[in-house]
Amino acid sequence: MNELRYVYAVTRPFDGVLPDGVRGLDGEPPRLLHHGDLVAVVSPVPAGDFAEAPLKKHLEDLDWLTATARAHEAVIGAMTTVTCTVPLRLATVCVDDSGVRRLLDAGHDRFLQTLDRLEGRVEWGVKVYADPEPAPAPRPEPSEPAGGAPATGRDYLRRRLSRRQAREGVWERADALARTLHAELSQRAQAAALHRPQDSRLSESPGQNVLNAAYLVPRERSEEFVAEVGRLTPEEGGVRVELTGPWAPYSFAGHAGQPDTAGQAGAADTAGKAGAADREEAAG
Repeated sequence: MNELRYVYAVTRPFDGVLPDGVRGLDGEPPRLLHHGDLVAVVSPVPAGDFAEAPLKKHLEDLDWLTATARAHEAVIGAMTTVTCTVPLRLATVCVDDSGVRRLLDAGHDRFLQTLDRLEGRVEWGVKVYADPEPAPAPRPEPSEPAGGAPATGRDYLRRRLSRRQAREGVWERADALARTLHAELSQRAQAAALHRPQDSRLSESPGQNVLNAAYLVPRERSEEFVAEVGRLTPEEGGVRVELTGPWAPYSFAGHAGQPDTAGQAGAADTAGKAGAADREEAAG
């Protein structure tokens, strides 16, 4: 078998068509596969890339992951403009159309419950970063040499201690802010999810990620949610808050039933990280 079926998302039958210009992994508009009261959004993909063995190798290639995540999320983003959608995990692959139907049957009740829960809601991402910059060196005392070297070992140690305390202060403020933000924003969201801090090598964002959270918010309350993030964000150096969205509610879709797969239904955690990094790039 030369072609498999890549499944992006699941939705209900809906009136209308996909937005112009949306393209799947094969460079063509994705296909809507109807099955009872559910619809799968699919594209044909080559077995040479998405069967189990080649897919496993591709999952170790960050460039391939990023390109795949970009196409995956473009399709899901387009779907969310026309209907409520349950996003599936990156690299959900079935052997054929019958395999897609079995996927829909296996997760039927869960898909419908999730669609009910996500209807009219979007995901907002909030991250807190600690970026402890070195404290500026104090101006030389009159007794110090013109080159700025400390007059004594005690002065040198005092400066080192001051810089260390400044860095520790940044970490303490970032941790306190992360706790406050999450507590307050969770009260304004219908659901919240805490993710592992993101690897800076993937996000390429400066500083260390302290909070990596997602919040499920009714679309009509998004403006209020964004304003609350702004109100809680301090204006001080060394601590940074990043707000992204609105996105399709990836963090609240739950895991789909295991498909009849030739590849990997859930791919790997690195695939999810690549997708998150790509969303950050789009937001930036």
